[in-house]
Amino acid sequence: MNELFESAARERIAVEASAVESVATVFDAATEQILDVLYQCAGMVFVTGSGTSGTIARRMAHLFSVSGTPSVFMQPSDALHGTMGALRDKDVLIAISKGGRSDEINDLCRRAKQRGVTVIALTSDNDAELANISDHIQLFPIADQVDPGNVIAMGSTLMHAVWGDCLAVALMRMRGYSWADVVFTHPLGAVGKIEDLPGELPSLPVPGAE
Repeated sequence: MNELFESAARERIAVEASAVESVATVFDAATEQILDVLYQCAGMVFVTGSGTSGTIARRMAHLFSVSGTPSVFMQPSDALHGTMGALRDKDVLIAISKGGRSDEINDLCRRAKQRGVTVIALTSDNDAELANISDHIQLFPIADQVDPGNVIAMGSTLMHAVWGDCLAVALMRMRGYSWADVVFTHPLGAVGKIEDLPGELPSLPVPGAE
């Protein structure tokens, strides 16, 4: 293997692995509030983002649904051409934007709030417009060069993805959503052919429940 490529690849892996590990330091009181909002949501959870963040948003929505939290990806520009009519006052909208200054995301979030939707922001700038619009903010400090040149969204979006994975699993455990439930809604592919289900995940207590 070309030594220069291998060196560059190992450097990128190290940077992104460190970024993923740093997600453990992101969790705070805001995370607990967000977890409660998602657990208590009586409507749908929508997840939105543009560009690479949109890809992560689509993944997050899919994994939430797979693990028992009904969720749908909302493409922001389509939303501003009428799709946001799906939003209702019992819904939650998670908006992913590292800089918090994407016009289409901010416009969607403003309008969603006017419809009574609870807005959650995943961003790295507590002073950005998105943070000011949102009801709940999960702040992600991003180390230098996590994204190459601090321009190309790589490590930062992995951080958002891992955060979503953590909440999806936590909500699954809080709801007591079983592997049988997962397999029932996932009949195709290798998952649908599983006969011996794994042991259930340990339950997590629901905040405020007796």
